[in-house]
Amino acid sequence: MVFSSFTFLFLFLPVTLLINYVLPKKFSNTFLLIVSLLFYYYGEKGLTLLLLLSICWNFVIALIIERQQTQPKNYAYSYLVLCVVGNLSLLFYYKYLLFFIKLLGITSLTESPFLKGIAMPIGISFFTFHGLSYVVDVYRKHTSASKNILDLGLYLAYFPQLIAGPIIKYHDIHVELKNRVILLTEVYSGINRFIRGLAKKIILANNFAFIADEIMNTPTMELSSVSAWVGILCYTLQIYYDFAGYSDMAIGLARMMGFHFKENFNYPYIATSIQDFWRRWHISLSTWFKEYVYIPLGGNQRKNGRVLLNLMIVFVLTGLWHGASINFLVWGLIHGLFIILERLVKFNQTTSYSFLRRIYTLLVVIVAWVFFRVESFEGSCIYLQKLVACDIEGSNYFLTLITPYTLALFLVGIVFVMPVKRYIYTSINRSTSTVNYSYLVSVFHLLLLLFSLMELSSLSYNPFIYFRF
Repeated sequence: MVFSSFTFLFLFLPVTLLINYVLPKKFSNTFLLIVSLLFYYYGEKGLTLLLLLSICWNFVIALIIERQQTQPKNYAYSYLVLCVVGNLSLLFYYKYLLFFIKLLGITSLTESPFLKGIAMPIGISFFTFHGLSYVVDVYRKHTSASKNILDLGLYLAYFPQLIAGPIIKYHDIHVELKNRVILLTEVYSGINRFIRGLAKKIILANNFAFIADEIMNTPTMELSSVSAWVGILCYTLQIYYDFAGYSDMAIGLARMMGFHFKENFNYPYIATSIQDFWRRWHISLSTWFKEYVYIPLGGNQRKNGRVLLNLMIVFVLTGLWHGASINFLVWGLIHGLFIILERLVKFNQTTSYSFLRRIYTLLVVIVAWVFFRVESFEGSCIYLQKLVACDIEGSNYFLTLITPYTLALFLVGIVFVMPVKRYIYTSINRSTSTVNYSYLVSVFHLLLLLFSLMELSSLSYNPFIYFRF
């Protein structure tokens, strides 16, 4: 069930909120856990057992680790290793096993009953990373092990972040798991945030996706270079508004129920370096890899060669986290390589030429998106050749897809990848009274919601990129 569906918007969400608001506080976590499991069961059926297994596994191991740390003979580290192996084994089997078998050329194994028909559970990368961070934080004594499996279950299965993040650390919300206050102002703020995310997804991302897919699903050799550029630019906007919109919806939903998630995007397309891009793009994922992979490997506290190796390891894993394919690996390698080059030339210590730095960063990001979007490595290389070939003889079919409406959306999409919203809000706030400002904000979000619903009812095309991760 996606957030941008009528089933979610007009059945699941209002019923969930209504019951949650009228229930006594002591039953809230239990209710939200049940609802979250039903939400997951709606899409995954029997694979919901894997989510329950993950909850039980991490709950028990964390308690054992905490208890071991008080014993004369401390085996906490051994249990930590056991937990990491258990979590990653589940992830490896469902997400990576077939990839490595095919990579090794042992294709006959794919017909065995053990491997045939493996289906990757939606959101497995997210709830696995949640479980790992929780147990590691218990081992590091950054948080206490939960004594209530329902609380931990809600942390791992909470439906706003279950399918596509953001990745939340247990110690960031453990206080709200125990005692949260739902304020009307926070509910209002959460509703507005959800509407903005819904609009990003339905109005912008879906329309960009239609054009991008029409172009990029066409045989590349038939495209003109202009078509190829339009396709990858539309995809660049699609993936941002798709994922940032989903993050906004998740943050808004959580806020309606008394939880506060950290920001996951901060205008990544205005970054002045690839390192800066990763401070702004999917912040919860880059932070997770920094805290649980990069720093344990030694971080910046090693000799320069080892630091560079650590960086490359992180980005190889970041690429593979997104999917089991050579292209995702190459995508991660491209980002890792440019971050290493920036470090070697001390690129991030330069503050001048910010406009040129932004152009450089955006070009690297766009080129890397080719490997993210095109399914095969060979196809990606051909697409890149088309981008630089200056071929004007190929098909310009995309022109039939460009209407005044889609062109207007394209301009809106470009404008709002920049931090113009704060200036618009500030200008309106200065020119109106507080009452009028609040009224205008409410009317704006209501109209935005109505327009989003009109778009949703007229479009049958409603993909979501990060479901496959």
